[in-house]
Amino acid sequence: MPAFIAIGEALTDLITQGDAGHERWLARTGGAGWNVARAVARLGVPSAFAGAISHDVFGQALWDASETAGLDLRFMQRVAKAPLLAVVHCTEPPAYFFIGDDSADLHFDPQQLPQGWQSQVQWAHFGGISLARQPLAGRLLALARELKAQGVRICFDPNYRVAMDLDAGYGATLRAMVELADVVKVSDEDLVGLFRSADTAAHLSTLRSWNPHALCLVTHGAQGATLHAGAEHWTALPPAVVVADTVGAGDACMAALLASLMLHPVSQPVEHLRYAVAGGAAACRQVGASPPERSDIEELLYRDSE
Repeated sequence: MPAFIAIGEALTDLITQGDAGHERWLARTGGAGWNVARAVARLGVPSAFAGAISHDVFGQALWDASETAGLDLRFMQRVAKAPLLAVVHCTEPPAYFFIGDDSADLHFDPQQLPQGWQSQVQWAHFGGISLARQPLAGRLLALARELKAQGVRICFDPNYRVAMDLDAGYGATLRAMVELADVVKVSDEDLVGLFRSADTAAHLSTLRSWNPHALCLVTHGAQGATLHAGAEHWTALPPAVVVADTVGAGDACMAALLASLMLHPVSQPVEHLRYAVAGGAAACRQVGASPPERSDIEELLYRDSE
C-alpha cells in the first residue's frame, strides 16, 4: 500500500497554440493533486492518486501517464462519463475555463478504494478544484476528516482557480481543510485570488489563525519561499537555474516538501524548506509539468552549499 496518496481531480489541459484564426490545441495530462502524486513518487515514496477518470482517449492518457510514473493504479477509478477539461484559451496572461458538467471526476467513490489502505497510508494530500466541485467536494472533506481521526497526516494546497468563490460555499471548505491540515501550502497568488485583495500578509494571518499549529509553506515565485512553524519562520531563495517554464513548479515544490518530511523526518525545518525550494527550481528547468528526480534536487542543493 502507498505511504502517500493525493486525492482529487486528474484532468486534461487543452492549450491553445498558434495565431488567432489558426489555432491548434495541445492536450496535456494534469491536475494539481495528480501532479503532486507523481512528483512524490518520482522522489522515491510509494504513492497513489485517488480519483476518477474517463474511459476515452483523455482518460487513457492519464492512466498511461500514471502507470509510467509508478503510481498505484488500484486507486484510480474509470467511469463511463465525460472527461474533465481545462481549456487554456490564452497563455499570456493565462486565461482558462473548465468543461466538466457531470464529468468523471465527480463520480469518485472512496468506498471502492482497496481494502485496508487507510491503515497503511501516512500522508494524504487534498486541494485543487476538486474541493470546489460538488458533490465531490463534500465526499473529499468527509474523507479528510475520517483520515485525520485515524492519525493520517493531512496536507492541503488550495491551488486557487476562478471556480473557488469564498461567498459561494468554498469559504467553509477552505477553512475546514486548513483546520484539518498538518501542512498547508499557498502561494502569494493563491492568497490574492482567494481573498480578492493584494494584502497577502493579512490574508496569511487569517489563514494561519484557523490552524496555528500547521506547518505553512508560502511560495513567492522567483523570490523563493517561507516556512512558518508556530512563532518561527525561515526563508529560502531558489537556486539559480535557466528557466524553461514554471508550469508545475508549485506542485513540485509541494511534493519535495512532503518527500523531505517523509524520507528525512529528523531534518530541521529549514532543511525541509531548502529541499522544497530546490524541487520547485528543478521543475522550472524542464518544459511542462515534469517532476524532478531526487538527483536533480540534490545537485542544486550541493551546488548552492559550495
